[in-house]
Amino acid sequence: MKNGLEDVIAAETRLSDVDGDAGRLIIRGISLEQLVEGASYEDVAALLLDGLLERPVSAGELQALLGRVRAEVFVHVQAMDGSLKNLPPVDAMRALIAHLPDGDDFETALRLLAAPAVFLPAILRLREGKAPIAPNSSLSQSADILAMLTASLPTAEQISALDAYLVTISDHGLNASTFAARVIASTKAGLTSSVLAAISALKGPLHGGAPGPVLDMLDAIGTQENARKWLGQALDRGERLMGFGHRIYRVRDPRADALKGALVPLVATGQVDADRIRLAEAVEQAALAILRERKTDRTLDVNVEFYTALLLDALKFPREAFTGVFAIGRTTGWIAHAREQALEGRLIRPRSAYIGPVPQAA
Repeated sequence: MKNGLEDVIAAETRLSDVDGDAGRLIIRGISLEQLVEGASYEDVAALLLDGLLERPVSAGELQALLGRVRAEVFVHVQAMDGSLKNLPPVDAMRALIAHLPDGDDFETALRLLAAPAVFLPAILRLREGKAPIAPNSSLSQSADILAMLTASLPTAEQISALDAYLVTISDHGLNASTFAARVIASTKAGLTSSVLAAISALKGPLHGGAPGPVLDMLDAIGTQENARKWLGQALDRGERLMGFGHRIYRVRDPRADALKGALVPLVATGQVDADRIRLAEAVEQAALAILRERKTDRTLDVNVEFYTALLLDALKFPREAFTGVFAIGRTTGWIAHAREQALEGRLIRPRSAYIGPVPQAA
């Protein structure tokens, strides 16, 4: 018995491979580094879903289809119960997704790809007392998300940055939320049920809740000169350094460098505070040095959350919405895994080892 199913292989997949020792992520046979260089959200969605739905779809066709479906699901925003805006954004988003019909067909998949992209910006605007912005079907998924969030057309650099993020986190092996999606899919419950289960797993702080606190840490440190002192005191208190360490990676998380690179055009064009990035880089170097000194029994390096926080902050997403933005990108992987499980897998039904009392013999 392995507590937490550590190293237990529970599924065969063609979707992604995570090599924690080498620091490598492969999605459908393509390295993350290659994908991030120029792939859009639609490119990777089409790649992941290839062969898993009743008909193939190109990235260009998918962009047009998603534009149509974003406009269709906006009706759920217009009929939204006002109390939802008081929930954490990811909870409100999950509640709206629960209104969607269930199924395993192509249209269900399209709705589930489009809906989070529409619902999250609408929820965020309602929380600020602003009216939601209707989708623009002529835009790409990333461009429309930003337009619905800010009520203005995003720059090319902003669109590219969000594309890079959504591509980077589109799939990542059999993590907790993806496993939850596959468990539900194995019962033939439907794609909507699978995605709802995945979101429920994602919102747990041990899985998808750490990017926001990275910014809290940077705010508390304040200056480059204060980095080592603050980090040392945090470790003295037994606190975890946010944005460092990963359950799988024993070296640097390759997604961290992909997102750090996505920030470069925003810095070069003055669309993000360069001092903030320099502070983050100083904190990164100080943290890596102090972790090498104090955690000699294991390697702790930068993970995806560190530069996720900086990128999403630069794109004007509030901290409390970071988990919801992650869900927009990861829904692609959840749907692909759910379909793969439904088509090729069995009902997932592991056994447990009973360690409780037993009846006394008569």
